[in-house]
Amino acid sequence: MKNLIFTLISFLAFGFSNAQELNVLIEQALKNNPAIQKFELQYNIASEKVNEVNTLPNTEFGVGYFVSEPETRTGAQRFRISVKQMLPWFGTITSRESYVSSMAKVKYEDIVIAKRKLITSVSQSYYNLYANKAKQNVLKENIKLLQTYETLALTSVEVNKASMVDVLRLQMRQNEMEQLLAILNQQYLAEQTTFNKLLNREKSIFINVVSDLNFPAENFDTKTNNLSVHPELLKYDRLYQSIEKSELLNQKESAPMIGFGLDYINVTERPNISFSDNGKDILIPMVSLSIPIFNNSYKSKTKQNSLQQEEFLAQKQERKNKLETFLDKAKNERISARISYKTQTKNLKQAKNAEEILIKNYETGTIDFNDVLDIQELQLKFEMNQIESIKSYFVQTTIINYLTN
Repeated sequence: MKNLIFTLISFLAFGFSNAQELNVLIEQALKNNPAIQKFELQYNIASEKVNEVNTLPNTEFGVGYFVSEPETRTGAQRFRISVKQMLPWFGTITSRESYVSSMAKVKYEDIVIAKRKLITSVSQSYYNLYANKAKQNVLKENIKLLQTYETLALTSVEVNKASMVDVLRLQMRQNEMEQLLAILNQQYLAEQTTFNKLLNREKSIFINVVSDLNFPAENFDTKTNNLSVHPELLKYDRLYQSIEKSELLNQKESAPMIGFGLDYINVTERPNISFSDNGKDILIPMVSLSIPIFNNSYKSKTKQNSLQQEEFLAQKQERKNKLETFLDKAKNERISARISYKTQTKNLKQAKNAEEILIKNYETGTIDFNDVLDIQELQLKFEMNQIESIKSYFVQTTIINYLTN
């Protein structure tokens, strides 16, 4: 388990300038998350059931008192004490232990799946926080840029090279950005709550989000054959094996049960008579056999087990198809994110070149503030799309890691 978690965290954290921060947060989540604790407790309960089934049927004790004492040759019988112990057929208890142990293994796979999902959720929430914070920084820079343009526009108005309409347009654009900034801040707080609750801590705790994500130059290799050992599929194998154990137990329980017992009868002496066995108590060793003559329930259980195994095989294939679909979709969307990132980087460079041309035009005495707003809007769009591409790349990577590691 520790090796698996270490491998997952290593892949999830690549590309970070301060990846250790995410590793620490993931470790905290794995330690504190109540969902993980729930599955671990369920596993402990299932494991403890081994001790529950490792027992024999209750020992039967009986006491009887003869109200009307029957007379025998050796004396009158006063009371009877009996003890009886039934024993299941050979190997029945071992079969029960095997069945319960197999169900505990199913619960263990639930823990592995839950931890994988938690690592993915924590990482994706972290990337959402990064993207939100990065967008806020872009908006702040663009607001500063618009303020600079507004100063230029006011200067141009003074020399009759621009109108107040241009100034008002720049101010309205600033208002829109400030609105977007305020909305992003609220969304950040909501995502911060989501993240902190995954770690089972107070929602207001500050999260030190990385300021920059390095877009990887190349993708790491993805081995799709790893899907065959994915815990979501291994769980169905465990369930299938548990049915095998259940059927073996069913066969054992359909066998006879053997019982051993002892009866003790107290006998009083006959008065005025002397012989060797006078008043001799009676001991009766007993052996009994419990045979399930009407065993339709066991036959029905066998048929149910067979059908349930077929059901698990069908469920496994269905889940495998979905996982393969999810993996293929994540790989393609990650490729799309890389393509989008390259395109946005190229567009952003050209937008900055256009911005430089506008500044040079201002130095020569001519500037069109409509062009300024258009270029600024394009630049903001490209920067936002670039951030989304980075986030999408890493989010899809978490999905691929969940499915293949």
